[in-house]
Amino acid sequence: MSQKTYAMVTGLVFLAVTVLHALRLLYGWNAAIAGWVVPMWLSGAAVVVSAYLAYHGFRLSK
Repeated sequence: MSQKTYAMVTGLVFLAVTVLHALRLLYGWNAAIAGWVVPMWLSGAAVVVSAYLAYHGFRLSK
């Protein structure tokens, strides 16, 4: 796999994470990991971080 392909795939994965967290915030979906309820603010932070990583993945793939 070339470096450009790897960066594109990485960008797509982080874009999917961004969209899912944004949908969770928008629709108020609950998330639990081993009985621990994940707070909404954590999804807000995840949107910012994963969007940043997706942007850089796409930027590096060009």
